[in-house]
Amino acid sequence: MIKLFVGGFPMDITELQLVMLFSPHGDVSTIKIVRDKKTGICKGYAFMEMKDKEGAERAVEALDGTFIGERMLSVKMTEDKPVPVKKPFSKFSGNFSSKPSYHKVERAGEEIKKKRPRKQF
Repeated sequence: MIKLFVGGFPMDITELQLVMLFSPHGDVSTIKIVRDKKTGICKGYAFMEMKDKEGAERAVEALDGTFIGERMLSVKMTEDKPVPVKKPFSKFSGNFSSKPSYHKVERAGEEIKKKRPRKQF
């Protein structure tokens, strides 16, 4: 599957209309128009997957820079970036042998109080 970024289309376009625009160049497998979470209004760009690289290249060549109404379409192939793997957070992964430390926080007009360290078992 080849991923494409599609931007610059009219805000009232539907997924079906975009698929019909791209389908003469290759088989479209998925499409997702990005919308505002609260209002559901289109943000003006979408991501789609095409089944083969040749169809995606034909679509980019044919449709990038073309006008739909008064808006210029932008079609680019996206690169799959590896997702960084994060270590899961665990409150037990710390170093228990270290002594507790205090951090001084200065606030205007307030007296700074130190807290007692928690007991470690």
